[in-house]
Amino acid sequence: MRDVLFLPLYQDEELVIAADGSAAIGLKEADIVHVPYETVAYFAARVALMEVMCVGAAPLAVVLQNFVHNEVWEALCTGIRTALGELHLDLPIVGSTESNFPTLQSAVGMTVIGMVHKAQKRIGTTPSDAKFAVIGEPLVGDEVMERRDRVLPLSLFRQLLHRTDIYELVPVGSKGIFYELQGLLDDNSLQSSQCSCALPLHASSGPATSLIISFDPNGEEEIKQMARDYFFPIEITS
Repeated sequence: MRDVLFLPLYQDEELVIAADGSAAIGLKEADIVHVPYETVAYFAARVALMEVMCVGAAPLAVVLQNFVHNEVWEALCTGIRTALGELHLDLPIVGSTESNFPTLQSAVGMTVIGMVHKAQKRIGTTPSDAKFAVIGEPLVGDEVMERRDRVLPLSLFRQLLHRTDIYELVPVGSKGIFYELQGLLDDNSLQSSQCSCALPLHASSGPATSLIISFDPNGEEEIKQMARDYFFPIEITS
């Protein structure tokens, strides 16, 4: 259920590919959400980057598909570089622009290519005694800008990524917390009859404004201190 593709590369390594897209978000008259193109690209890039990094891979390049027009290319690249900077990454950006036909609404596609050593893949690594939590809040559309202080910061994401007491991290997208949680449980052959959280379980988390983690119960207090009020425990009944 993860939105990540693994392709064999060498004996011990795999290519990792993740993508995100946004439409009707930008500065065209017919767009539904009106924000600068730097913001459009920033949030699309963060989704694909987080997907790649959450499975233990190192991002290598970003591919941008620009369906707006030529004039916004640099603004889109600026948004990508902002996301990269927050993650302490410096990656090449390549892509293409639709310049033959005008579009009524903005659209952007983002692909991140990475590489992972098979032994370092973070999928199916959650034991049966793990605990679960959401970091950040599910937001979509205008909510992302109006409540940006509730969006999982990439600086915090980096810190969580490097904790050895966190087993797996799963970005939450448009299908919501419950969907991603079920995928995480299935990957680990874990069962649940019921789950609860202070956050809405089926609300869209848009451009990965929140993240599910599975973690060692012994590290819970330190993780809470690090995540502060972004931390929302998930109670699971098996």
